[in-house]
Amino acid sequence: MLIQKLKLLSIMKNIILLTTLFFSIAIYSQDSRVPIDTTVITSNTVTIKGKKVNYKAQTGTQPVFDANGKIKATLFYTYYYRTGIQNRKKRPLIMSFNGGPGSASVWMHIAYTGPKILNIDDEGNPIQPYGIKDNPYSVLDVADIVFVNPVNTAYSRPVVKENKKVDKKYFFGINADAKYLADWLTTFITRTNRWQSPKYIIGESYGGTRVMQLAHELQSKQWMYLNGVIMVSPADYQLLRTKNSEDYAVNFPYFTAAAWYHNMLPKKLQEQELLEILPESEKFAINELLPAIAKGGYISDTERQSIAKKMAYYSGIKEKVILQQNLEVPNSYFWKELLRNSSGKTIGRLDSRYLGIDRKLTGSSPDYSPELTSWLHSFTPAINYYIQNILKFKTDVKYNMFGSVHPWDFSNNNARENLRKAMAQNPYLKVLVQSGYYDGATTYFAAKYTMGKIDPSGTFKNRLTFKGYRSGHMMYLRKVDLEKANDDLREFIKQSSKNIGPAKY
Repeated sequence: MLIQKLKLLSIMKNIILLTTLFFSIAIYSQDSRVPIDTTVITSNTVTIKGKKVNYKAQTGTQPVFDANGKIKATLFYTYYYRTGIQNRKKRPLIMSFNGGPGSASVWMHIAYTGPKILNIDDEGNPIQPYGIKDNPYSVLDVADIVFVNPVNTAYSRPVVKENKKVDKKYFFGINADAKYLADWLTTFITRTNRWQSPKYIIGESYGGTRVMQLAHELQSKQWMYLNGVIMVSPADYQLLRTKNSEDYAVNFPYFTAAAWYHNMLPKKLQEQELLEILPESEKFAINELLPAIAKGGYISDTERQSIAKKMAYYSGIKEKVILQQNLEVPNSYFWKELLRNSSGKTIGRLDSRYLGIDRKLTGSSPDYSPELTSWLHSFTPAINYYIQNILKFKTDVKYNMFGSVHPWDFSNNNARENLRKAMAQNPYLKVLVQSGYYDGATTYFAAKYTMGKIDPSGTFKNRLTFKGYRSGHMMYLRKVDLEKANDDLREFIKQSSKNIGPAKY
């Protein structure tokens, strides 16, 4: 009798277990290989600036909760924190994002600020065997860092009920993105007990727009006040690809930089240092080129010819083709045109030091981006190896370097103004912008222009800092700039996290 009861109890337990499993599958239909809420912790050591730094890496997934506490998604993250710290409330925390939109937070993770970097040469080119090595310039010596992957990037995925579609409007848009990420960061800060720490957000490319928006969202909706916002090669979508007069004009000094690098400028300019000629090109762009383009078809023939001649002088391309473009020369045309009649090669979009080979010399834009294929060449195997073998996060799920986030809602973009509001509301908040002179996608002078538009009154000039580097979109791939850019971050963190007294004007 006892044996029969035990058998019956065992059967009932199995039924309950199967029912529970069925119920969970019915409620949540996501890739079951991605855990919704999990953590893996590993310990490691790195030598930074000649000193040994012990740290732990917390890797895993954390849910995105809606206002009712329901799980909307799970985000994959990696959190590095230095061990042996007695007073973590004084220890800065950097919350790091890349861009896209739709890009994983892989680029700055294993090439810039993290404790490990790609196995590449000193100029950023891929070499074999693929892999990683210690980063002797990481900012982990002065700050802890969490790298956050938005929905559909890396291993981050939406969570939906069975037979239901993903609510794209909840995630994929300038405002929606900032809202759910702010919610997620609040949960993360609470779980890791970092409310007292000085806090920073850093974003690259579209991440620039993301952190401008996020600064206001965190402060106004989560009451999480920041010490710093860092924008790396920021993409300002109130300017980028708008094809208006400002867009064409503020990109022009990049033409000068790229032409100088490829030795395509007139001898008088070519013999000078890059940083000696750029201010001259910037002055021309703002004071002469912008007003000329703004006149459109009403510009006089004399002025049109004069402006085209100066554009040719500062860009290395022919006056004839500039006139054919009505002075409005797209960056994509420049990438194709600059070396068309010399080597016949194209130059890179995100880093114009890179060269490409097109099928035909003719055409108005390159066939592909040589720098991006080079980067994917080295980043993809490295991040997959690193997560699985060093961080010990095991999964069969594809790591999305780029994920589907379309359609992305760019409407109601008030990112510039929202950052200004965040700065006005928080006297502690400072901003650092880092750009590469050879970045043809989000150009360095466009970044400077955005800084001026964030603060049109000039009130916050002493709280806005620009740093330029002799490389491209990911300036840190060049070893010299990897060290310099991290040192600039260190100094920014030092200056913006020190006690300056009460937060008041």
